[in-house]
Amino acid sequence: MRVLVVEDDNMTRKALEHRMRLDGYDVFSANDGKQAVEILKTGNFDVLLTDLHMPNFSGLDLIRFVRNELKSNMPIIMVTRVGLEETVLAAFELGADDYITKPFSPEELSLRVKKSIIRFKQKLS
Repeated sequence: MRVLVVEDDNMTRKALEHRMRLDGYDVFSANDGKQAVEILKTGNFDVLLTDLHMPNFSGLDLIRFVRNELKSNMPIIMVTRVGLEETVLAAFELGADDYITKPFSPEELSLRVKKSIIRFKQKLS
């Protein structure tokens, strides 16, 4: 299973990468949305974890790209400090599958990623 982690904060990105590796995923990472776009063009991923506020290309822009340009239905989980209702709603309207506000427990993240992948695979079958 391949996971792409997109986070501009180095410490948070490393923590997310570490947790996903502990859970047995092949982890790829980007420090902004533009870098993520280039990585996404190289192959398929089973889940995308993305921050909201990043330089050059926001998490919302990234959701738009995945859904509209790549035409991918991969699970997208927004991981951000922003918990404002309008931001949460915008993410879901654009096609996010889940939304986690920081701080969160690593166990919660693991479970949400696992459940998102299971739901996605069930839709495919």
